[in-house]
Amino acid sequence: MNRGIVARWEPRCAAVLLLAACPLLSLQAQQTDDLLRERREFAAWLANAPLSPYALLRIQPVGNGISIGREPSDIPLPGIGRGMAREEGALVVFQRDSGRLVLPRGRPVQVGAFTLIASGLPGRSVIAAFGAVRRYTPPAWFPPAASLDLTLALQPAERRDAFRILGPDGTDIEAREAGFVQPMLAGGNTRLRVYRVPGEEEDETELLIYFRDGTSGDGSYPAGRFVTLTPAGNGRYRLDFNRARNPFCAYSSAFPCPAPWPGNTLPLPIQAGEQYHGGDPRPAP
Repeated sequence: MNRGIVARWEPRCAAVLLLAACPLLSLQAQQTDDLLRERREFAAWLANAPLSPYALLRIQPVGNGISIGREPSDIPLPGIGRGMAREEGALVVFQRDSGRLVLPRGRPVQVGAFTLIASGLPGRSVIAAFGAVRRYTPPAWFPPAASLDLTLALQPAERRDAFRILGPDGTDIEAREAGFVQPMLAGGNTRLRVYRVPGEEEDETELLIYFRDGTSGDGSYPAGRFVTLTPAGNGRYRLDFNRARNPFCAYSSAFPCPAPWPGNTLPLPIQAGEQYHGGDPRPAP
């Protein structure tokens, strides 16, 4: 082809290619903005929220009953009249001289300057008590990595029964296996187990992956990190490792740490999501 003709076409071709790429570049920029906004909001929640892990005072299994209030109590709360918390069927009840207070599972209840929240399955309930955030370390993150924001198919589950696991906050939840995903990574195909767990609302569920990788204990939390699998349409799902977060035991050793899920250890480093550079997490008082 005549070089003059080629030279005249090259700028036009470059412009066409740039226009074609613009929607993709715009989408990636929007996704990065959304990610950075989520990180800022999460940092603010850790610093200020009544249920921030940094505000935890004590978490205690209810068992046959525990005392809450002024010393000596299983959960000491200065200035609060001492009472007993027990399970009554599916309910958790805090009984004091001032009256009977029902603690709905998963719903915070204000008691003086403190917040109580009951969680866990019936027969294995725990009560967590929160006060003011006294110490705070801002979360650290790996830089956003577009290559670790993946869209995948969800493969069928191998088991159908319900079973108990520890959730990100260290409490017992009932899970079911939702299936498996196989992310294409630099080290090749690796299968990750996906569980369906209760969501924030009573009738909601979410798809959760708890994984370890080559950064665990060397840049990220040793016990592993959680990431949510979200619907992406057409029967496919989005796995964005940039949104991987630490379990609550990374912020306070008062929270029990989940055990690694069978098979969910990646043989390569996932340099995305929340980092961890501490030693032992801050112990509860």
